[in-house]
Amino acid sequence: MSHLVELLNAYKIYNPGENEVRALDGVSLCIDRGDFVAIVGQSGSGKSTLMNMLGLLDVVTEGKYILNGKDVSDMDDDELSSIRNIEIGFIFQGFNLIPSLTAQGNVELPLIYRGMKPEERHKLSTEALKRVGLEKRMDHLPSQMSGGQQQRVAIARAVAARPPIILADEPTGNLDSASGKEVMKIINELWAEGRTIILITHDDKIAENAHRVIRISDGKIVDDYVNEHITPEVNLQQ
Repeated sequence: MSHLVELLNAYKIYNPGENEVRALDGVSLCIDRGDFVAIVGQSGSGKSTLMNMLGLLDVVTEGKYILNGKDVSDMDDDELSSIRNIEIGFIFQGFNLIPSLTAQGNVELPLIYRGMKPEERHKLSTEALKRVGLEKRMDHLPSQMSGGQQQRVAIARAVAARPPIILADEPTGNLDSASGKEVMKIINELWAEGRTIILITHDDKIAENAHRVIRISDGKIVDDYVNEHITPEVNLQQ
């Protein structure tokens, strides 16, 4: 079986030449279906650049990126956008909700871009919001919800269309500890359901939830190991 994600000798180079900056410097990694991977690094390590590559928000300068069997290395913006909307559900640190839309409206937005019919969008968005415990908040605007509730809306938006990959960028970064634990519990539940999770974080404690941890520094992978004792059952009992 082929890997879900294959990044092969990938470089991201800014200002090529004498003053070039190698944000990614020959990175290779594979991620399989059902994995829970944390990518850990401090500010300036290259982890955000790596996230942008994996999430099709940017393209490699050199190397290859094969996503779900497709070589996406040389695709244009429209092609990348189309694949991104199908293959990846994003959870951002800043929630990225539309202030004028209700919780349900925010969850439905990517489904509109997919060309889904209204009744299908309504069904999937309702299921997703119930999944994160917000069935009584579907008609609320982001300003009427707490930070933890807004992040749960963002999770519902990410999972509604059942994309193969959930890409979570510092998902607890703007939350208090109780809300952060709530969000990580939902992410662990998604992993237990068989979702592929890629978690970007600078926090070793958050990374401990992942079955596999990749550490990046100065644009290179410096460590890549598996936590054999981490399973969905262990995480959900904590």
